[in-house]
Amino acid sequence: SFLFGVALTIAGVGLITLFSASDQNVARLWSQLSSLAFALVLMWIVANIPPQTIARAAVPLYALGVVLLAGVALWGVSVNGSRRWLNLGFGRFQPSELMKIALPLMLAWYFQKFEGRIGWKDFALAAALIAVPVYLIKRQPDLGTALLIGASGFYVLYLAGLSWKVIAGLVAAAAAAAPLVWPQLRDYQRERILTFLDPARDPLGAGYHSSQASIALGSGGVVGKGWLNGTQTHLDFLPERHTDFIFAVFGEEFGLIGNVVLLILYALLIGRGMMITASASTLFARLVAGAITLMFFTYAFVNMGMVSGLLPVVGVPLPLVSYGGTALISLFIGLGILMSVQAHRKLVNT
Repeated sequence: SFLFGVALTIAGVGLITLFSASDQNVARLWSQLSSLAFALVLMWIVANIPPQTIARAAVPLYALGVVLLAGVALWGVSVNGSRRWLNLGFGRFQPSELMKIALPLMLAWYFQKFEGRIGWKDFALAAALIAVPVYLIKRQPDLGTALLIGASGFYVLYLAGLSWKVIAGLVAAAAAAAPLVWPQLRDYQRERILTFLDPARDPLGAGYHSSQASIALGSGGVVGKGWLNGTQTHLDFLPERHTDFIFAVFGEEFGLIGNVVLLILYALLIGRGMMITASASTLFARLVAGAITLMFFTYAFVNMGMVSGLLPVVGVPLPLVSYGGTALISLFIGLGILMSVQAHRKLVNT
């Protein structure tokens, strides 16, 4: 299908960029290829399961996700000061990635169950269902993923009919609560926000990531320096270049033209997802498809905004491009759900 073709093209761009970003590390490329192959198998399986059947897995998946997040808090593996992974013996697993899919499924299942009589109590319970994983992920600490998973839950609330007045009230309350949240942030998180407001504040410390990414993007010019020829990348100026800052590597080597092509690919993916959402046959299918599509948009927007200095630095990968097996698998499962909604819509209508 069109959706699969666009997603595979973006993943192909990711593999090409990863090979350069990892200094032509074949082992890392092979690891990502293996994850991609596994992700494609899972996507195909999910795409062939009717949305009604997927709905039955919503509660067990959500419960499993919460248990695994609690397991991370107790027995998780720490990397760079963050405890986000569980060691499964054959590899590491990041439960927050499972929650990207489990939370929208859970909320969509709940709202379909009470379709036609959704009241404020239902929205309040849904907000509690969002708050539990968001709190557990924030504790890891992984504020970026916590906020984005919270956003994916919010999208379901919005699509289920949460009024604009309530949304405006929540935004106003969040703005008013900002001074209370500030002391709860960790030192490095506060430093990132201050550096975002004043990039020249600490160019060799907290502002290093952002300033080097901006230099890499700018130095690519219109046509880029060519594949494997990025100086910021290969002279080791650019940090986290195979994960969170891979867009800077791509921008340096393929320039403005490459960036525009990548943006068009994401626009096609998101546009197709919104078309599938609009034609969905049931409330559950519409809510899940909409949340997954908007999640792709949010991740791409936040990552590109972070790398180009338009947003504060948060640990958010570029979807289907950044290195990371668990993220790749969760995103392709999301695409599988979109394909399932599209494939089974006529069956439900008739």
